[in-house]
Amino acid sequence: MRIPALSVAVAVVAATIAGGAAPAAADTLVSTVNLEAGAGLHHNSATVTYERVDGAVNSVKIISLLAFSSERDCVWVEWNDPNDVGDGWAALNSEPPCYGGNLGETLNRIIKAPKGHQLKVRLAAYHDGGIEVIHKDIAKL
Repeated sequence: MRIPALSVAVAVVAATIAGGAAPAAADTLVSTVNLEAGAGLHHNSATVTYERVDGAVNSVKIISLLAFSSERDCVWVEWNDPNDVGDGWAALNSEPPCYGGNLGETLNRIIKAPKGHQLKVRLAAYHDGGIEVIHKDIAKL
């Protein structure tokens, strides 16, 4: 049986394209971090979706976050910003969900730190807008 040359050429090109696309997809792997803090009426949670920035040291793109507050707290999702002059943690969400509320945001925001500074995110729960973190959960990116 004879296979036309054009069919073989199309098959080779298709295989090359498919083979070349697989590594690129692997480089942009999307990951999630689940955070939880407190218990009972103080149970808060958040999910941060992110991906590594190709070719950049210690950089990730925060794609989105979803935060749920307990009936008694307000919550912030924060990252350990080496340039933050306050307590070293900068907010990712634009506003905190409070008293049983939730907040979902699509950010597409790149965060980065110098080599050797481990990137982390945390869920920080505050009572009634207070300045003291009551409950927290920290995870590495």
